Amino acid sequence: MITLAHISDIHLSPMPDVMWRDLLGKRLTGFLNWKLRRHDELNSETLASLVAHLRSQNADFTAVTGDLVNLALRFEVDRAGKWLEALGTPDKIAVCPGNHDAYVPGALESAQEVWGDYMTGETLDDAHFPFVRRVGELAVISCSSAVPTRPFLAIGRFDEKQAERLGRILKVMGEADYFRTVLIHHPPNPELQHPSFGLKGHKLFRQVIAEHGAELILHGHTHRSSIHSIPGKGHEVPVVGVAAASAAQGGTLDDPARYNLFRIERSGEGWTCTMREYGFQRLGSDIVMRLQMRIY
Repeated sequence: MITLAHISDIHLSPMPDVMWRDLLGKRLTGFLNWKLRRHDELNSETLASLVAHLRSQNADFTAVTGDLVNLALRFEVDRAGKWLEALGTPDKIAVCPGNHDAYVPGALESAQEVWGDYMTGETLDDAHFPFVRRVGELAVISCSSAVPTRPFLAIGRFDEKQAERLGRILKVMGEADYFRTVLIHHPPNPELQHPSFGLKGHKLFRQVIAEHGAELILHGHTHRSSIHSIPGKGHEVPVVGVAAASAAQGGTLDDPARYNLFRIERSGEGWTCTMREYGFQRLGSDIVMRLQMRIY
């Protein structure tokens, strides 16, 4: 049996002291949004408690599906690197980036430089994404939907070149009979698309999964716990989202902070996968197991 933990939308806080010259373009609107709303809804104490609980599970591998930072200032990127080191070693953690990690042009490249081996793995060619991490019979395939956007937009993008590479990887890993888990920050299912924060190329992503198959898709971005599915090769593929890891209980828009733990095991010629969701309730201070269900 392999255990896979999933955590997302870290949004490390507090926001560092910044100069106005640091807030050109989109960073200004993001900073104002943080000051007016987000600083009350995302906090470091909640995150620390959730991470301590996650680490106590001793998962074999942890998937982090993006948005480690807020404005992608260099201080934030460096702080996120230290946070990853505290979470665990790169051989047991893979990061797929979110839109906040690519907040402005050049930000994602800075993150790749600082976060290093947490955001790398086996690839087909010189392209950085998708990359693969193999843990026993589990193949974690990390895609990127992270692109810089204009103010007031939080869209992601999945293009034809990445789709072609993902298809080849899914085919190879499928032929080798791995449990293929695909990471992407923005949800690919049609129910969660929106012109200002959806995934451009979501239909293309679903076409790749329908043609080549996968066993599980994990995402963040919505700050909500969710379970959907999209068509795969011969069966529906679960698409699981998780609440923001730093979301305070008193927030009005987001679910309280949570993480998911998947127990993956071979069963005959197939697989079983049981999901457990841990986190805070709306009331009370304890982290509890909120849900347990077989999803595969």
